[in-house]
Amino acid sequence: MLKNLNFKIISFGFIFTFFSSFGQSFFLGLFNTPIRNELGITHGQFGTIYSLATICSSLLLIWVGKKIDEYGILNYSIFVIVLLFFSSLFFSFINNVYLLAVGIFLMRFSGQGLMSHTSTTTISRFFDRSRGKALSTIWFGLSTAEFILPLFITYLFLIYSWRTVWQSIAIIIILFLPFVVFNTIKSINLDSREVDLNFKNKKIKIKNWRRRDVLKDFRFYIVSINMLAMPWIATGVFVYQSFISDSKMWAIYTIPKAFMVYSVTSIATLFVSGFLVDKFTGRKLILYMNLPLLLAMIILFFFTNEIFAYFFLGLIGVSNGLANILGSSTWAEIYGVKYIGSIKALTTAFMVFSTAFGTAVFGLLIDNGFTIENIAFVSVVYILISLVLLILIRKTIEPSSLSN
Repeated sequence: MLKNLNFKIISFGFIFTFFSSFGQSFFLGLFNTPIRNELGITHGQFGTIYSLATICSSLLLIWVGKKIDEYGILNYSIFVIVLLFFSSLFFSFINNVYLLAVGIFLMRFSGQGLMSHTSTTTISRFFDRSRGKALSTIWFGLSTAEFILPLFITYLFLIYSWRTVWQSIAIIIILFLPFVVFNTIKSINLDSREVDLNFKNKKIKIKNWRRRDVLKDFRFYIVSINMLAMPWIATGVFVYQSFISDSKMWAIYTIPKAFMVYSVTSIATLFVSGFLVDKFTGRKLILYMNLPLLLAMIILFFFTNEIFAYFFLGLIGVSNGLANILGSSTWAEIYGVKYIGSIKALTTAFMVFSTAFGTAVFGLLIDNGFTIENIAFVSVVYILISLVLLILIRKTIEPSSLSN
């Protein structure tokens, strides 16, 4: 019975994480060309609208995301589904830059923001002893989407207009996701927890921090700047991959082919890191989270041969796999799970904001004449500073007991 319940909750998290892809950059980027061509806007105009909409969505997420701690998971999930449905339908009616801004805002907010926030918060709250493996499993939902959807959507463009594709997505959302919710988490409430008979008498109760208390904790900011290295640097790399190819004089298909290595290493690390988190805890592993990313930036700085594109993106994939798991498990370990929704709403908003930040910073540096090697150096400096600060406080990154 317990195993069946665990499976249902993981299934819920997997599917919600998969459907969060409709608001992710890799998916929205597929519609970049047809939308720009129809609206008559440039790459720069599209990028500016995209960044501003993303920033706005991250700010709203801070408030709306915390509501998952106040309402039942079932009610909150239905709200997110309805919003995602409306956002997808709205996107199909975009016919000017103002509606484009609103459409991107809604998709980033409901898809990348709330869908992933709902799934990871539910998993982080419910699971304890097997939290790492559970998180690694649900994040495979996004990896599956990244593997399947680009090719599938590109094929659909040969048959249907991009507007029809979005209308079809909206129909799938409203018909399929409520069925998923009512068959997986209908009986789950905010106090539902994983039960492990082998460890139930050995658990140490820890203090549950409220968000206002977390904001006063210096550890939160140091851990956060480490957590944010991956999203802002990787987003910059992904958005400006053509600039990297031109700078290194790589063939046009080098980076797209190297993304296959990124996908493989990301998925492999997801599964391995889940077991590592359950064995060693996330708070001990965050010291190593950005080391592959650091090595990737060093490779980008020093090497120009095309073969290094595969090492470069493969290492980013390793850090991505680690970051996806540690970004959820570490906060639950340090601050408890009672108010994890409001805490993760804040950290997810930071993550969403950092993706816009990465796009803007890379673009600004490129416009000011920085080479890709210069940008790689800036990234290395950021990673090293954040890592040194983390090393200095590593012994304090422990949960507080209930008596504290």
